[in-house]
Amino acid sequence: MSAAKNLLIPAKPCAGWSGTVMEVEPEQAEFDYLKFQVRRLAAGESYSGRTHSNELGIVALGGRFSVSSSEGGWESVGGRANVFGGMPWAVYLPVDTSFAVTATTDCDLAFCYCRAEEVHPAALITPTDLRVEIRGGANATRQINHIVTPEFPAHRLLIVEVYTPSGNWSSYPPHKHDVHNPPGEVDLEEIYYYRMDRPEGYAIQRVYTRDRRFNETLTVRDGDLVLIPEGYHPVVAAHGYNAYYLNVLAGSARSMAASDDPDYEWVRKAWTDQDPRLPLVK
Repeated sequence: MSAAKNLLIPAKPCAGWSGTVMEVEPEQAEFDYLKFQVRRLAAGESYSGRTHSNELGIVALGGRFSVSSSEGGWESVGGRANVFGGMPWAVYLPVDTSFAVTATTDCDLAFCYCRAEEVHPAALITPTDLRVEIRGGANATRQINHIVTPEFPAHRLLIVEVYTPSGNWSSYPPHKHDVHNPPGEVDLEEIYYYRMDRPEGYAIQRVYTRDRRFNETLTVRDGDLVLIPEGYHPVVAAHGYNAYYLNVLAGSARSMAASDDPDYEWVRKAWTDQDPRLPLVK
């Protein structure tokens, strides 16, 4: 199997609305920390589980739901119809927590698991808790919604979502976070989970190392996932299509520190303005 096929996980077919449309286990990804699932629940349907040795972030990609758990409960979580329809809601659950999620409306939910040893309080994250950042410049401008930040009380889990307008570059200049050298860079494994604003849309992601041990160019479509074990990983959205991706990260430190590819870091100085289409979602 080629490296490209190892890095690109296609969306799972689903006969009806409800079901698991994406699932990646640590062994499959060759990750130490991250496990990821996307489940769709029809209105009234429930899903229950236990975090075991993981902390868990449940991100509402779409719909509204309630959560009951051994560490607390919340009603009417979420609200956007889909990722392009509003800001995210999320629930954080600590290790060794039993939980049940019940869909109030049809729901599209990302379950972001991360191996952890520390115990932190369960928490609800609402749109008013988020920090929204417009990053980059010119046609490398994008919107970042910070959901679980390095300052959030968790052990390793980090979650952001990124909106890249039609034709724009993202994760650019190309950066990496595969060496533990704080404060400039820390070693993080990462997931990119994609949605497009139209089903035929696509983005292109390159994953490469300077020595070209990794040197892959991937075409990603709605519902696909890309694993980033190491290396630089820029993205570009196809013209005419806005791209969304959910980033889940964990690693050697509670930090998002990364280093740019020195061949391309000069472009930062060339940016004089930002794309007026942003923010795409308010």
